[in-house]
Amino acid sequence: MAADLDTLCDDLLAEGADLMALVEPLDSEAWLTPTPAAGWSIRDQVTHLARFDDLARLAITDPDRFRAELPDLAEAEGMVDKAAEADRSVSGPDALVWLRRSRQALTDAARASDPRLRVPWYGPDMTVVSSITARLMETWAHGQDVADALGVERVATDRLRHVAFICARTVPNSYVARGLPVPGEPVRLELVGPGGDTWAFGPEGAADVVRGPALDFCLVATQRRHRDDTALVAIGPVADEWLSIAQAFAGPPGPGREPSTAA
Repeated sequence: MAADLDTLCDDLLAEGADLMALVEPLDSEAWLTPTPAAGWSIRDQVTHLARFDDLARLAITDPDRFRAELPDLAEAEGMVDKAAEADRSVSGPDALVWLRRSRQALTDAARASDPRLRVPWYGPDMTVVSSITARLMETWAHGQDVADALGVERVATDRLRHVAFICARTVPNSYVARGLPVPGEPVRLELVGPGGDTWAFGPEGAADVVRGPALDFCLVATQRRHRDDTALVAIGPVADEWLSIAQAFAGPPGPGREPSTAA
């Protein structure tokens, strides 16, 4: 799926605006509401996005400095939780100000860059387009945690296509993160978007297929829902296995979510 960088930046800003609208009315106590991510409050979700927006901007504007500050393997262990802990001195309203500032600075830097520029990250280098797509995926996923914490049901938009696209490309990452061999068989996705249109990723005629609502797939691949709580159907052993370990984000394997029907 080809994506125009300006459109991607607009969609990233829109996704962020939806999250900001959820948290802006919160009082100081509500900012500390626990989210489904163990040990993380709503404030932690917002500071996490703000911090990594700043890092994504640094990777675009000063890649040498970003590389110089990359943690080694020992330091990288638990890096995300350590960053969240370090940012707990930030109040909820200040976290919102931080996110607004970092998001605008990131999109300004991205628009001024070459979309094909490869930038460093915590893993393989990626293009600026891929970096912004990843930030949109992260915003949507962490926004889901906030929505769940507040008991709010979000309306899916066509911006979800960006999330589905990046999730569809994470078959190898899902296996590598667990130290498992990457299967040679491709997996095709046949997803129904919010407007009822079909979003297909992967080769036609593949024996392994995942079918169902795009929203359900994105929730599973970002580990915000257990597959048993969705309408997804997996055809073929690789599709079935992958759906159980799908992980769109970089780093060690996440714990996922328990099915809501669990006793």
